[in-house]
Amino acid sequence: MRLRKQWFRLGLLALFLSGCDSADPGAEAREPPANRESAANADPVQESVPVRPGVEVLLSDSLHLVAGRRVGLITNHTGIDADGTPTIDRLHEHPEVELVALFSPEHGIRGAAEAGVLIADDEDPETGLPIHSLYGDTLRPTPEMLAEVEVLVFDIQDIGSRYYTYVYTMAHAMEAAGEQGIPFVVLDRPNPVGGTRVQGNVLDPRFASFVGRYPIPMRHGMTPGELAVLYTSAFGVDVRLHVAPLQGWRRDMLFPETGLPWRPPSPNMPDLESALHYPGTCLFEGTNLSVGRGTDRAFQWIGAPWLDAEELAARMRALGLPGVRFHPASFTPSNPGDGKFAGTEVAGVRLEVTNPDAYDPTAVGVALLVETRRMSGDRWEWRLAHFDLLAGTDELRAGIEAGMDAAELTERWGAQLGAFEALRGQSLLYPADPS
Repeated sequence: MRLRKQWFRLGLLALFLSGCDSADPGAEAREPPANRESAANADPVQESVPVRPGVEVLLSDSLHLVAGRRVGLITNHTGIDADGTPTIDRLHEHPEVELVALFSPEHGIRGAAEAGVLIADDEDPETGLPIHSLYGDTLRPTPEMLAEVEVLVFDIQDIGSRYYTYVYTMAHAMEAAGEQGIPFVVLDRPNPVGGTRVQGNVLDPRFASFVGRYPIPMRHGMTPGELAVLYTSAFGVDVRLHVAPLQGWRRDMLFPETGLPWRPPSPNMPDLESALHYPGTCLFEGTNLSVGRGTDRAFQWIGAPWLDAEELAARMRALGLPGVRFHPASFTPSNPGDGKFAGTEVAGVRLEVTNPDAYDPTAVGVALLVETRRMSGDRWEWRLAHFDLLAGTDELRAGIEAGMDAAELTERWGAQLGAFEALRGQSLLYPADPS
C-alpha cells in the first residue's frame, strides 16, 4: 500500500505528527455493525483526508442527543476536537447544551497522574464544574454523582490494548447509567494502532480485573464506540447506547494518518511507537524488569541491570520475528511509579517497528519474556497477581516456567482469536471497504 510505503520512507517518528482514521461521512450517531476492510490508497504526496472525531459529529449531526439536557462528561485531556479544543469547552460553551458535571478516569482529567495513583474529586477551574473521580473511592459513577445528569457522555482516547483502563471506566459508567435510566453517548475516537489486527490471547473471565474486564484479546482492533456496542451486545451491559461516530476513518489507518492532534493518553504513552509495542511489553509490568517508565521511550524497551544487551538482541534477532528490529540498549528509569531501578542504568533491548502490517507485538512480548526469563536465572521475579491479570490467565506464566518456547505458548491462541473475531464482527461500526 502506498501509505505503508510512505511509512517506511519517512519513518515512524516523522509521521507521528499527523494522523488518519475513517467512517461513513454522512452518518449520524448510531450503532450499526459493519464488517469490511479498506486499503489505504491516498497518494503519499497529498495530505490525508481529515478525520472528524465523534465530538464534532455530535455537535453538527446529532445534537438532539444532548440538546436541552443536563450533561455529564467523562473525559480527560485527550477529549478534544480536530483543532485541539477540549470537548469540555465545546459542550460548556454550546448554547443548547447544559454541561453540569465532569468525571475523571485514571491519570486524572489532565492526564498527569502516574499509573495507579488514586484521583481525588476536584473542581474544574475554567468552568467551575465538579469533577467526580472514577479512579479513587469508586470506579463507577454513584447515584449521587448522577443525580443531576440526564445524559452521560464519554470522550477519551484509547490506545487499542486490553490492559488500558479507560475502556473499563467506560464500561462501569455504562452500567451505572443504565441502572439510573440515563442514556449513554460515546464520542468515538480512532484506534491509534489500527482497526484491522486482532492479536494475543483472549482473557479468561476468571482473571477479570480493571486491566481486563471482558474476554477480549490483548490487541482488540476496535474503537471505544465499537467496544461499547460489544459490551451491550455480548457482555450483558444494559444501557440505552448511542455512538457519535468518526468521519473519514478507515480501519487500516494508524493514528499518524488521521490528521488529528496527538495527546499522550497517559504519562508513559508518549507516541505511537510506544502504543504499537504496548500490547506486548506491558506484560513486563508483571515482572521485575523495567519498561522504561520515566524515559521518553516507555514501553519501547525493556531492561534490567543484569541483562547482557548484545546477547538479548542477538537471541531476539535469531527468532526471525517480522516487522520489528531489536537494538541493544541501555537506559535509566526515572519514574518512581515504576518501582524498578529508578536512577539506575539498565541494559536490554529497544524495539523498533519496521513494518506495522507484519508486526505482532503480543508474540514479540512473549518471546521477550521467554528469553529474558532464561537469561535472568534466580534474579527473575514475577509479580504474580499483576502478571496473571495482565496476561488474562495463569497459563502463560506457567508455560514460561515450564520451559516452553514462545511459539508453543502462542500457537494455542488461534482458536480463541477466531471465536472472538466472530463476536467482534457483529459490533464493528466502520467498513473496511469504503465503497
